[in-house]
Amino acid sequence: MVDIEAIAKDAVDCAIKVHKALGPGLLESAYQYCHAYELKKRGWDAETEVKLPLLYEDQRIDVGYRIDTLINKLVIVENKSVESILPVHEAQLLTYMKLSGCKIGFLLNWNVTLMKHGIKRFVLNLPGATPYPQKPFSLK
Repeated sequence: MVDIEAIAKDAVDCAIKVHKALGPGLLESAYQYCHAYELKKRGWDAETEVKLPLLYEDQRIDVGYRIDTLINKLVIVENKSVESILPVHEAQLLTYMKLSGCKIGFLLNWNVTLMKHGIKRFVLNLPGATPYPQKPFSLK
C-alpha cells in the first residue's frame, strides 16, 4: 500500500525544489508542469489537468472541473500564482477533495518569495454517511 504521507512529503519537497529553480512570477501552468515532472522523477504517478465529474443523484456530469495535479489518485495539488490566497481558492480545493474522495490536498501559491509561505495543506476526514465517494474516483 502506498504511504500517503510519503506522497505529501514529496509534494512539498518538489514544490520547494521547483520554486528555488524558477522563483515567483511565472504562470501557474509552468510550475504545474515542472512540479509534476519532479514528482514523476521520484516515482509517483502525477497526472495533470484531470477531469473531475460532478455526481448528482444518478447523474455523472462533466462540467469542466479539472484537478491541477493528482498524485497516485490520493493527493490533490491545486496551483495558484496570485498575490494572496483567498477563501474561494481554499473552497475550490476542498470541493475537489470531497468530489474525488482524496484525503490530502495542497494549495500551492507560487507567487511568493519563499515557497514555505505559499504551501497550505488540507486534510479531509469525512466520517459516516456522505454524498461524496469515500475512495478515489475512477476515470471512466
